[in-house]
Amino acid sequence: MPVDAREVNLTLDFCLRIGDLLMSTGAGAADVTATMRSLAQHLGLRGADIDVTYTSLSMTYQADPEAIPVHTTRQVKNRTTDYDHLTAVDHLVRKVVADEIDLQGARIELGRIISGGHRRPRWAVTLGIALMAGTITIYLGGDLRVAVLAFISGGSIDQLQLFMSRRWELPAFYLQVAGAGVATLIAVVAAMLPLDLDVSNSITANITVMLAGIAFMGALQDALTGFHVTASARIMEALVSTAGIIAGVTGGLVFASAIGVQLEASVSTGGTTLQSITVSVVGGALATAAFAYSAYAPTRTLIPVAIIAGIAVAISVLVPGDVGRTWRVAVASVFVGLVAYAVASRLKVPPLVIVVSGAVPFLPGYSIYRGLSMLAQETPSTTSVGLVALFTAASVSLALASGVILGEYIAQPLHRQAWRIETRLAGPRLVGPLRRDGGSTGASGKSTQT
Repeated sequence: MPVDAREVNLTLDFCLRIGDLLMSTGAGAADVTATMRSLAQHLGLRGADIDVTYTSLSMTYQADPEAIPVHTTRQVKNRTTDYDHLTAVDHLVRKVVADEIDLQGARIELGRIISGGHRRPRWAVTLGIALMAGTITIYLGGDLRVAVLAFISGGSIDQLQLFMSRRWELPAFYLQVAGAGVATLIAVVAAMLPLDLDVSNSITANITVMLAGIAFMGALQDALTGFHVTASARIMEALVSTAGIIAGVTGGLVFASAIGVQLEASVSTGGTTLQSITVSVVGGALATAAFAYSAYAPTRTLIPVAIIAGIAVAISVLVPGDVGRTWRVAVASVFVGLVAYAVASRLKVPPLVIVVSGAVPFLPGYSIYRGLSMLAQETPSTTSVGLVALFTAASVSLALASGVILGEYIAQPLHRQAWRIETRLAGPRLVGPLRRDGGSTGASGKSTQT
């Protein structure tokens, strides 16, 4: 238990570093707060005050009313989808709480996690993103030639964004504009060739790939669990990134129209025959596994997340068509949330790895592309259709995120007996340790945000 200022400072610094890494890899503010509080209490800093926002973390500890409070802060600078580091930090937190490692050893291991890099080379990530784009076209009903086109576009987009990020350190908005623009221009070139390709599938697939890196899930989780400042920041970041995609695709469509190439949204989003359902299930499952691979998820998770996504796709396809796409996505995403908790527990990974990966096939890439292609025609009838498609994209995103989180709300109480739920916890845990009786470890307290 900390007894002097040096040990108190080391403990606070360790908790802040853990929170920084969790926040930067997509964990919700409620999970970050609960995890930091669990560590602080276990390491002897009972009653530490924690405040989490999207860009900074702070902790204050006062040993007694007469002592001078110790206040420390840390800025959250990096944003990345990195499930390798997220899983490693989650395991480290559990080891600390289980008394398997002391503070000094935990600090050394955390340093190794941060500086140790990844077990997959960067070119393998590009390959995973390209494969994700290609398999999404299969999910959408495209043929093999279009899948190859999407594969090439996806790899090109990733390498371009990586180059622009490292060379000029541009904000995400410009990276999204460039990526979406390249995807559309490659499709325009393919449409000009005598190949008879439905290139709209390729554009839709690459829009979905770029949407996968946007933290919709964390934004809605923060909004539902009372962290409204962080939720607002995350939602704004998601909107800006999506606006970048829209700007890039719109620019490409305008260029296509200027040179006389018409790109129409003729994507088939699935059918009811056994063959079409099978193709959609296989495509969605492969796309999910490819995304998880590109996000550095542990190898042991790839097959389970693919199976979960495949079942979810089958559910969405088999729901009656008159229900509407938004509700079909909602039902399928609730299933993902329901099973993610149990599967993540068996695989020893945070549930966030399962739910974000399982939601990939349902991202509204088709609705966004359809809306933009209709708006580009600039006629009253197509404009109204385009606006409806964009509103549909927004409703699908909301249904997807809220459905997954609702599934988590249902699954965790079922797993640990409803009467033992710790009412102090604001929402379901997607990251962080749980006690054996099912409650959270030190998850009391609420955010100071307003």
